Amino acid sequence: HQRDPRLNEILFPFYDTKRAMQIIETYEPDEDLKRKGVISSDGFCRYLMSDENAPVFLDRLELYQEMDHPLAHYFISSSHNTYLTGRQFGGKSSVEMYRQVLLAGCRCVELDCWDGKGEDQEPIITHGKAMCTDILFKDVIQAIKETAFVTSEYPVILSFENHCSKYQQYKMSKYCEDLFGDLLLKQPLETHPLEQGKALPSPNDLKRKILIKNKRLKPEVEKKQLDALKKMMEAGETAAPVNILEDDNEEEIESADQEEEAHPEYKFGSDLTVDDYSQKEAVAISVKKGLVTVEDEQAWMASYKYVGATTNIHPYLSTMVNYAQPVKFQGFDVAEERNIHHNMSSFNESVGLGYLKTHAIEFVNYNKRQMSRIYPKGGRVDSSNYMPQIFWNAGCQMVSLNYQTPDLAMQLNQGKFEYNGSCGYLLKPDFMRRPDRTFDPFSETPVDGVIAATCSVQVISGQFLSDKKIGTYVEVDMYGLPTDTIRKEFRTRMVMNNGLNPVYNEESFVFRKVILPDLAVLRIAVYDDNNKLIGQRILPLDGLQAGYRHISLRNEGNKPLSLPTVFCNIVLKTYVPDGFGDIVDALSDPKKFLSITEKRADQMRAMGIETSDIADVPNDTSKNDRKGKANNPKANVTPQSSSELRPSTTAGFGSGTDAKKGIDLIPQVKIEDLKQMKAYIKHLKKQQKELNALKKKHAKEHSAMQKLHCTQIDKIVAQYDKEKVSYEKMLEKAIKKKG
Repeated sequence: HQRDPRLNEILFPFYDTKRAMQIIETYEPDEDLKRKGVISSDGFCRYLMSDENAPVFLDRLELYQEMDHPLAHYFISSSHNTYLTGRQFGGKSSVEMYRQVLLAGCRCVELDCWDGKGEDQEPIITHGKAMCTDILFKDVIQAIKETAFVTSEYPVILSFENHCSKYQQYKMSKYCEDLFGDLLLKQPLETHPLEQGKALPSPNDLKRKILIKNKRLKPEVEKKQLDALKKMMEAGETAAPVNILEDDNEEEIESADQEEEAHPEYKFGSDLTVDDYSQKEAVAISVKKGLVTVEDEQAWMASYKYVGATTNIHPYLSTMVNYAQPVKFQGFDVAEERNIHHNMSSFNESVGLGYLKTHAIEFVNYNKRQMSRIYPKGGRVDSSNYMPQIFWNAGCQMVSLNYQTPDLAMQLNQGKFEYNGSCGYLLKPDFMRRPDRTFDPFSETPVDGVIAATCSVQVISGQFLSDKKIGTYVEVDMYGLPTDTIRKEFRTRMVMNNGLNPVYNEESFVFRKVILPDLAVLRIAVYDDNNKLIGQRILPLDGLQAGYRHISLRNEGNKPLSLPTVFCNIVLKTYVPDGFGDIVDALSDPKKFLSITEKRADQMRAMGIETSDIADVPNDTSKNDRKGKANNPKANVTPQSSSELRPSTTAGFGSGTDAKKGIDLIPQVKIEDLKQMKAYIKHLKKQQKELNALKKKHAKEHSAMQKLHCTQIDKIVAQYDKEKVSYEKMLEKAIKKKG
């Protein structure tokens, strides 16, 4: 039961006596039993709970993937509002968060940059200065330098949300240059120029490099301003970095994405402004003292409006932007036509879901070529997270989450990026990288070249779940493509008053058809009788080991718990469609499915009769044989033997009777068999594709018609309201005149 049927028997041979003795030698504590080649229950438990019997292949936890593909071909571990330790309102900003996030393997961090108000004019990082504490930009840069390449040597991307004036932008660029030194990638690599159609460099090409993601000036504008800056500085004008072209035209920015690139930063409405410092302080104090109610917070949220990042970019900062140039998203067709791989766009989760709903395949193709970043919508003032899986399904590289919030979304993220040595980069599946492949993330049929799987999990027992006498139960969920995702469906019974060693012994939870195992993850979670999480574990399916496994649990922040485990039996198989089970069994063990004649021939050989002594005769099935076949349904799927189809060697070929017999021997083809033929399936797929296209067209027309009708209704209602107001005024005037 410990063997994974997916493994090749030559590359991964079965355990033999020598291997069994090695296990006994390693885990058996009793020396006498070791010499006898016997393992005790204690030794067997040690083996079951060892790393050798881990629920995942240990090599998947090391760096095992190719790292020479373009950046766009990887999922990149990404953080949103990295500086925050908690909520957005009244939250605390901390430099330490950058250290912790980078040490956890994150490769894309966010810096919300604003003008500092002190005498030193130092740029700060804060959440739109909306009731959050401030931290110095230079302190964050120093922290990033210290921890960027401790866990992983692969590139770090700094996502600047730039609201600073040009003077403070210049200070930002100088801090990056001086503190990062050679770690900062200031110029594109010679092998990967910033040209149309040129692919992005690979993680290996950018090892120990820091990339800046910030809006960039158009090349000609950048050159003009840099030349002016150099002339001013050569002339000894120290104020040059401050004053140079302070009021740029927005058209000089290279199609910078504003509404969708920058995550929503806020400023108060007319009743409350961010620049009103005393008001801000009063509100912040109220939040900290707990005087602000949920209703107050919701009212503030309603009075907020978005403020995009600045388009007034300092040329010196602009020169430091290369392989992560944000541009305003103008459509998938435009992006494909431009074919500029170093351009990228950001989408809040709602916009991203909208594009997935209407242009799923185009979104996948876009992500094969260039990068996209997804971030939480502005309404998540509590720093909660959206579910990242649907965006991974579309190949989005930077699915940015609030690392400070240990919710289900963050658990999925940490469990996924634990693979490949926690380096922060995961290679996307082949069909999500190749331009000649088409992938629909909402597909309900197996992907070409990908073998669907069947996974079953039997939850047997728990160990050391709690030292209290509480009730516990286990939930088993699957996350992947929409058709693979099964949530809140499989859970064990509640075992009361036993948190130490509850026994569940449930029937296996079967995930019958997982069409894309490469993207699927299994989640096993233990809850108490108050539905409070005790521990959980995220296990990506492509590295899951079959067999009896002790699965060690993690807390909600994905930190290992020392003792709690769940004992499970995991079975992994290749998915077999309904009705084909007998055929697969026959192929895997042909001896069980030999025909009656072949069995009789074997029995004759056992009695000393040679095969050459047995003549081939017409296969007119007797009543008894037919009766035997009727009682044995498996015989119906047995392929005919070669001897049954071979013409008699003793008869002449010219005989009409023999020819008729030969015709009788030709097996009949049933309609069910025809349905499995390639041509039929091809036509069926074509028909389904046309049907889907028709449905899509109909949905689009329906949406357009609905929108048109809504617009017309709105106009009619507005006109009615206008006329109503007019009549009411006339009525009031008439009443006043009479009065």
